[in-house]
Amino acid sequence: MAGLIEKTVIMDAQAIRRALIRVAHEIIEKNKGTGDLILVGIRTRGVPLAERLAQEIKKIEGVELPVGILDITLYRDDLSTLGHQPIVHGTQIPVDINGKKVILVDDVLYTGRTVRAALDAIVDIGRPRLIQLAVLIDRGHRELPIRADYVGKNVPTSRKEVVSVQVEPVDKADKVVIKEFAE
Repeated sequence: MAGLIEKTVIMDAQAIRRALIRVAHEIIEKNKGTGDLILVGIRTRGVPLAERLAQEIKKIEGVELPVGILDITLYRDDLSTLGHQPIVHGTQIPVDINGKKVILVDDVLYTGRTVRAALDAIVDIGRPRLIQLAVLIDRGHRELPIRADYVGKNVPTSRKEVVSVQVEPVDKADKVVIKEFAE
């Protein structure tokens, strides 16, 4: 059986850091500051990315934004393919999101199905004033009418390729790799 092989490193740790600094500035600019903002990372790799964005925003504005963790496992439209007992890690939102500006943070935007599930999960928690989306990588191939408000890097890919985002502390390194199936 063929496995995935690393094809190209498209972002190293420095490129990820620079992209997050730029996205942090864009979030502040678009929202005219940090009032009523909350960052919510989608498990798994969206969480450390949201925490890093919060750190960058604190450096820029001197304001500590709340960071939430969103587990979308039970909202996925492919739940039946995940096995009989999907592992649910839990959602942790530290503040009331009603009337707030929620910035969803994820590593890769692909078909849009993860974001759809995240929107369902957020609306079950409360009624934010608005929801925006920040992603490190937008690789295209949308199946739903969803777009990111903030993108670290647009990466055109084929459907045969896999974009692998690796971020500490989840992974051993910070990098974004394109992989493809070996023949």
